[in-house]
Amino acid sequence: MKLSFYQRNADRIRIFFFILVMFIITLPIILGYLWLVLRSFSVDMNGFVPTELTLKNWRFLWTSMKGYPNIWRTTMNTAFVALMVMAIEALLTSMGGYALSRYDFPGRSNLMKFILVLHAFPSVSLMVALYYVLKYLHLLDNLWGIILLKASLEIPWGTWVMKGFYDGIPWEMEWAGLVDGYTRLQVWRKIILPLVKPGIAVTAVFAFLSGWSEFIFINTFIFSQEFWTLSKYVKATIGDFRFADYGLLAAVGLFYAIPTIVLFFLVSKYMIKLTIGGVKG
Repeated sequence: MKLSFYQRNADRIRIFFFILVMFIITLPIILGYLWLVLRSFSVDMNGFVPTELTLKNWRFLWTSMKGYPNIWRTTMNTAFVALMVMAIEALLTSMGGYALSRYDFPGRSNLMKFILVLHAFPSVSLMVALYYVLKYLHLLDNLWGIILLKASLEIPWGTWVMKGFYDGIPWEMEWAGLVDGYTRLQVWRKIILPLVKPGIAVTAVFAFLSGWSEFIFINTFIFSQEFWTLSKYVKATIGDFRFADYGLLAAVGLFYAIPTIVLFFLVSKYMIKLTIGGVKG
């Protein structure tokens, strides 16, 4: 009788333990965000209990704080970097992925291996070389320099990802378009491209998040407050951690995280249905 019970409820038991494990893993993250929210609206904290509620920590939204740039200009800089990285990466990876998937040219296999090798190198190992490249191009202390760096370093991996989505489209659909008189470019634009929109969306979302969260290049190659992004703004609020205003830091950090949290909830139901290969799960 017990064996029959476990057989009938095996799936429920597995789901229960899976949810339990995921809850245990995510609990510290949930508590961290909860503390962040509470601390941003409190003078001080006694554990997870605010001692006194206040809006003073959010003063950066309506006043210009001494030593800091305007928060709204900084936010616009951050959005500009994220959107430009997203646009450049989505455009070039959608074309590059198609070329790798559909064209058999000399060195294609070696090129794909080289793409993976390029992605394996951490960008921080290239900082000295990148400094001289940006200096030569007069792009130091310029947001376009950061945009081009981010896009160029991520396009190889994005191209590989897009290749997987193109590989999932049958050749017969492309041949049918060619038989109907379309050119190769028209086939790609009118037939193939609409079918890989989920892949473009995935690449674009990750590119946006990468641009939004960029810190190392901003901190190294941006010197003027005029071109700060939110990541450098957060770093500035930390200063010497022994004397940091943790209420202000929590509020700025939460303000910085809100757009990415909103974006996650908007696209998560689509993202979980996709794999790198471009096949719905």
